Amino acid sequence: MEEPLYLVRNGPDGELSADPAALEVLRGIGQPVVVVAIAGPYRTGKSFLLNRLAQRRSGETTGASPINGVNEGVKGGLTGPAGPARPPDPSPGPAGFPLSHTVQAQTKGIWMWCRSHPCRANTTLVLLDTEGLGDPNKGDSRNDAWIFTLALLLSSTLVYNSTGTIDQQALETLGVVTALTDRVRVRAGDSGDAAAADFMRFFPGFVWAVRDFVLELSVDGQRVNEDEYLEHVLRLQPGSSRVVQEQNELRRCLRDFFPNRKCFVLPLPAEPEAMKHLEELEEGQLRPRFLQQADAFCRHIWDTAPVKALPGRAAAVQVAVTGSMLASLAERYVEAIGSSGVLCLESAVTALATAENTAAVAAAVAEYRQLMERELKLPTASQEELGDAHQRCERRALGLFMARVFADKEQRYQLQLMSELEAAKEEFCRRNEAASEERCRAVLQELWQDVERRLDRGEYAVPGGSRRFQEHLGELMEKYHQRPGLGVKAAAVLEKFLQGHEVLVRALCAADQQLSEHEKERVASEAVAAAAAAAKAATEEAVRAMEARQEEQRRSREEHQRQLEEQLWQQQWVMLEEQERVIEHKLREQEALLQEGFEREAEALREQIRKLQEEKEEMKKPSWIQWALDGLGIAADIILPGLTRVAVSGALRLFRRK
Repeated sequence: MEEPLYLVRNGPDGELSADPAALEVLRGIGQPVVVVAIAGPYRTGKSFLLNRLAQRRSGETTGASPINGVNEGVKGGLTGPAGPARPPDPSPGPAGFPLSHTVQAQTKGIWMWCRSHPCRANTTLVLLDTEGLGDPNKGDSRNDAWIFTLALLLSSTLVYNSTGTIDQQALETLGVVTALTDRVRVRAGDSGDAAAADFMRFFPGFVWAVRDFVLELSVDGQRVNEDEYLEHVLRLQPGSSRVVQEQNELRRCLRDFFPNRKCFVLPLPAEPEAMKHLEELEEGQLRPRFLQQADAFCRHIWDTAPVKALPGRAAAVQVAVTGSMLASLAERYVEAIGSSGVLCLESAVTALATAENTAAVAAAVAEYRQLMERELKLPTASQEELGDAHQRCERRALGLFMARVFADKEQRYQLQLMSELEAAKEEFCRRNEAASEERCRAVLQELWQDVERRLDRGEYAVPGGSRRFQEHLGELMEKYHQRPGLGVKAAAVLEKFLQGHEVLVRALCAADQQLSEHEKERVASEAVAAAAAAAKAATEEAVRAMEARQEEQRRSREEHQRQLEEQLWQQQWVMLEEQERVIEHKLREQEALLQEGFEREAEALREQIRKLQEEKEEMKKPSWIQWALDGLGIAADIILPGLTRVAVSGALRLFRRK
């Protein structure tokens, strides 16, 4: 994208709508996305910071160089030890988030700008610029709250931008955080308190950028760094008044919802008069300390902002969100706001999973078909040869599916894939049999031409002709078996061919005056025996094919269970790691509360920690993994029943009769 687009439009009546053009851009991005959203009071320079992250700045000159030309320098500068102290200057040009030097808010709704990530290959950086909080011309704080909520839920890193210092006024502007429990639910039916307890699992990293900072970083006479400054501001305040409780509730929410916090303080970028036209200033006109801090901020975002991941345990593993998935989330979130006024994260993820998992099944089946077309040359020499190719192609297709599927708790989509792969394999089997039959009939037709010419000349309508015909028919069968590439239906086609000429054999025997009646019976019985031998060979061929297909289905079920088990153990590891992260955060918070003198709150947190530790012990048990594997196995027996023992035993009885 050479310039930003509206992602969410904010109508005059405060109604939010996802913009189709921006959604279309996102749907065209199959790469994982790092989503950085910036929020904060209006007219505080949010767009300026995002333009630096995009390595573009607004200006009146034209012909901006493409971002890809800048990326190479950034990669060398940020990842190499001998790189420059800071990244290259942003490219001037008309593209960029709009800036203004007036008191009127410039950004409305949420703007989006997609760029190649400066430091990570095959990753897209999505920048979201939000409408400023507290614009007096809006008059509806609920609209502010929804814009902020959307930015928070769509991003993997949320930057909160404010000016001056982190004082009570700055915290109060961020008061939209305390209303999140009224607007967001993790699961349908959760209470606000239950939702709040799970928020930290799903919320993005949090960076507070304090602009135009002119004070000294010190607390109680001691020098502190930026992060320590933020933690000092977020300490709970003593007192029991309503005002103090409300202030502490906001601090508690910020501490609970955003365990990963970072702070940057940036001094004034230029002289006050020059600030009116900040976007037009050259790099040399900006203060060195501001450039140093702005570059540190950009490096931190580029290096540490994670790829957007789908929230929580619904995913089998942590699922990287692509641009197309982000488009679906944005669309569903905006729809939920308009319809119910409450966002349910699990419902949105489930709806997204339905579309994505269906696409994953289709992609895996398409991959399987493509691989089979490339590997197979029909007809195959045996059913086993086709089965081996099936196993190789199925393993790769299943791996592709497992890398994409998520929230498939009951393996519904894996079972759908199993069924569709089996159907696709059976289609290849039918094509293989048809190709074999066509090849065999063509060979027999070719070999029969000489016999047919002899018949036309009457060579067999003479004394001894029937014996000569039998000899030529035997030679034909020998030549037939020597031909390569007959495939899996060689015996069955030959049997049908001999059956078709059995009447001719009997007619030639009956007309042969050289033969006695006894000899006629013997010659006819030889023909019957040859047909019986061909039938026996055809039955053996059919039994081998049935057994081979049974073996294919057994191996398919084992491969599905193997890959599912591998995924489930990985899921358990992710769940335990996430649970441990939550427990560690709660323990740190408990220690902080005790140090701040809030023993009652610390005691309540102790009970939460105990429950979390119990949940962790339950997660360690392998029973739920075995339950999922058993369920897949039972369903597989229905989808892949194989050829039943009755069918096989029936074929064997037929074989013995023959």
